[in-house]
Amino acid sequence: MSNPTAYATTVAKQPRIDGVKTKTLRVIPDERGWLMEMLRADDSELFTKFGQVYVSATYPGVVKAWHYHQRQVDNFVCVAGMVKLVLVDTRPASPTNGAINEFFIGTQNPLLVQVPNLVYHGWKCISTEVSLVVNVPTEPYSYADPDEYRLEPHDTLPYDWSRKDG
Repeated sequence: MSNPTAYATTVAKQPRIDGVKTKTLRVIPDERGWLMEMLRADDSELFTKFGQVYVSATYPGVVKAWHYHQRQVDNFVCVAGMVKLVLVDTRPASPTNGAINEFFIGTQNPLLVQVPNLVYHGWKCISTEVSLVVNVPTEPYSYADPDEYRLEPHDTLPYDWSRKDG
């Protein structure tokens, strides 16, 4: 279910990018450890179909960006460490064209972020330990014809990955 109060920031008070949804995740602890559901087939506001599941490890301070998909919708959850997930809407016909959204997700803020197709996205590991981001995309990865359109992480989109102290 979408949660408009989930912890996210928008750069320069920009609106939530059209089509982006979030779901606050609940950690269920007991004396053995904990469990956290991320995405369910009966989650009618988020789930459309299953493509695959993968985990991406990112070392502290590293930026993994930018890319978008023409067909695929991504469902990101950071399950270890923390990342700053950034979305940039460059879709010409989008009502939020030009908007940039930041989401600080991970162990300190368990949140699923659904990124619609055609929206550039990437993240930076902002924790002192390796971050682990799980993705449940709607399409399986095609090695023969990847649905990925990439840009370099720096100086290609209007976003500065440096830490903002204040």
